[in-house]
Amino acid sequence: MRAIKQKLRVVELQDASFTKDFIRDISERGLACQVLTSRSWRFRKLGLVGEFRHMHTLNLDFSSSLTSFEEDCFNCMPNLMSLSMCETMVANLWSTVAALSKLPSLVELRFQYWQYCNDTGTSFTSSSGKSDGTADFSLLDRVPFIGESCYDTRELTDLDISVEDPLRNFYSFDEEVMSHDVQSMVEDSSDSMVEDSSDDSEIDLTNHHHRNWLLDVFPRWSLQMPLQSENEESSRGSFTGNGIDVSMKYMSCHASPICKEKHYREFMIASLPNLKSLDNLPIRNIDKERATGIFYQYFEYLPYRWKSKESVLSILHKREIKSGRIKVQSSKRSPSHPHGTSQHFYTRSLSAAKLGSSTWPFLHPLSLSGFESDKGFRPRQFEYHPSDSSLMVFGTLDGEVVVINHESERIVSYIPSLGAMNSVLGLCWLKKYPSKLIAGSDNGTLKLYDINHIPRQITGLYGNSACVTFDEFDSLTSVHVNSTDELFLASGYSRNVALYDINSGKRLQVFTDMHHGHINVVKFANHSPSIFATSSFDQDVKMWDLRQKPVNPCFTASSSRGNVMVCFSPDDQYILASAVDNEVRQFMAVDGRLHLVFDIAPTKSCQNYTRSYYMNGRDYIISGSCDEHIVRICCAQTGRRLRDISLEGKSLGSSMFVQSLRGDPFRDFNMSVLAAYVRPGSKSEIVKINLLASSDHAKGDSDAHPVCPSHIMGA
Repeated sequence: MRAIKQKLRVVELQDASFTKDFIRDISERGLACQVLTSRSWRFRKLGLVGEFRHMHTLNLDFSSSLTSFEEDCFNCMPNLMSLSMCETMVANLWSTVAALSKLPSLVELRFQYWQYCNDTGTSFTSSSGKSDGTADFSLLDRVPFIGESCYDTRELTDLDISVEDPLRNFYSFDEEVMSHDVQSMVEDSSDSMVEDSSDDSEIDLTNHHHRNWLLDVFPRWSLQMPLQSENEESSRGSFTGNGIDVSMKYMSCHASPICKEKHYREFMIASLPNLKSLDNLPIRNIDKERATGIFYQYFEYLPYRWKSKESVLSILHKREIKSGRIKVQSSKRSPSHPHGTSQHFYTRSLSAAKLGSSTWPFLHPLSLSGFESDKGFRPRQFEYHPSDSSLMVFGTLDGEVVVINHESERIVSYIPSLGAMNSVLGLCWLKKYPSKLIAGSDNGTLKLYDINHIPRQITGLYGNSACVTFDEFDSLTSVHVNSTDELFLASGYSRNVALYDINSGKRLQVFTDMHHGHINVVKFANHSPSIFATSSFDQDVKMWDLRQKPVNPCFTASSSRGNVMVCFSPDDQYILASAVDNEVRQFMAVDGRLHLVFDIAPTKSCQNYTRSYYMNGRDYIISGSCDEHIVRICCAQTGRRLRDISLEGKSLGSSMFVQSLRGDPFRDFNMSVLAAYVRPGSKSEIVKINLLASSDHAKGDSDAHPVCPSHIMGA
């Protein structure tokens, strides 16, 4: 192939026998071909650094190992016009768009293949609008290549899918929430809205504008075909005219996971303005206008509502000369902090500038030193120190409590289990006594430790002054200390909450039957020593006041699913409740009124336990779930999605999920995630994430220990 050089036109690598070295050689040295097709890509990240100047078409369909992109993987393809990645594992909208934006000539992109068919066969359409109705349903061998107008199929397809479903997916309608936004997404003076169909999945096409719109998307639908009357009963997606039954069905084939993201199509169209075809459907001007509106409704391009990227050097210069005239695009909504007047303005401006230039954030798994090298920890819970920016504590599945300097990655104090504790599910630092913390395990053990009196190495000995033992609380899942370090609460797999006095070491009271289900997490307010909130799998979040003897709650706020956890915003203005399967709601802490519902798509799993916390004060929330490898970052005031962070192990088969996470209280757009692996025999690890520092190589290690059922409990 290299000897042919410019004479080489088309290369197809279909044989699975191609080795990684062969594919690596091509990616590093390049090819002079114009068209490259490869189903043999066996790397998780696409990294093409060789010479591909002549290539105009790249087909990576069915490269099932491919999940993401190297930051500069497309810099070597200035003339690439068509790219297809159907049935890959690419899932992250932000990193995908950042990589594709390096392709100045890209006009045709595909992550799935849309096909429509009639009762006599299957008809495919390409971006050119050509079609052929002669294909047989019994045939489906491969996805038609980009630009092909028709292709025989050799795979059984589901012919019972309705017309409504792909259209709903085409415009990224939410399956559960039907709001007035649906109309605004598809309504235009030249194209009337596509109305929500009835329960039996029919589509009403009696409006003339409906026909014109559908003809643009489906060229085979003839303008001359008469439509049935409104009161005429029809089958799913079928129309009868001139005695001929034309039953049209439209379905997605070989979709990559990225296609399942809410508003996927609008996000791609708005972010890649040069595209002319997406998923073999043409992009019209009305589609671009609609996509822009949807993008700014549901996504945040840059932090703090900045509309355009700004140079860090420019911001620093304007800060030095005390200029408040940093360019901010006009918006219907005024910025949350008027430029030039807020003490946080320049800090937030710098964050927006840095985040805009670091699509691939720096991910760094903690690797501890200062300990015997053969010791492997299995973290289960962790907490940042409230006043020392360098300290963090984590508890393990083996009952150990480890205090670390997460900046130098050295162990500060080590507390062995000694058979007294099982999995550590509750950890909380004291604020006025920064060397002390409370730890609770799932077997009910509760202890207070003073890390100043605990050695860094395993000794099995520490003085009485280093430890205070409290009465046990069975099946414990959560502990939390109040703002004055006088009291702490414990909850667990029961409907009760226990109140403890830290100074005396005694349990003061047990509040019984506070919920109808078990109380997974209890949290004190950050500033009021008597206010606390409870979250339960009975779907309720309740606010309580110790001054009123917690018999009746101050208020009750409800979710539609069981609540996994609750927490207060740093200023106590809001409470954040996270229910099963990505249901995240923000309530007003003063009276429990619903303030915001975050638009995160569910996975339809009743075991997808979701946890959410605040980041950058109360500006943003971070959310992750135990069945997913994604950390989502949303604005806490608008709910708009800022970024998704994908967690990936280095090796194939090392899928990760988010077990817990915390925003760094001292560093904007920094967080840590407790990530566990699905593979048996894997260990969990704490991964530090810095969104303001770019890195394309730091990912979690795939070595491991098992995941325990206790992962569903606690915060």
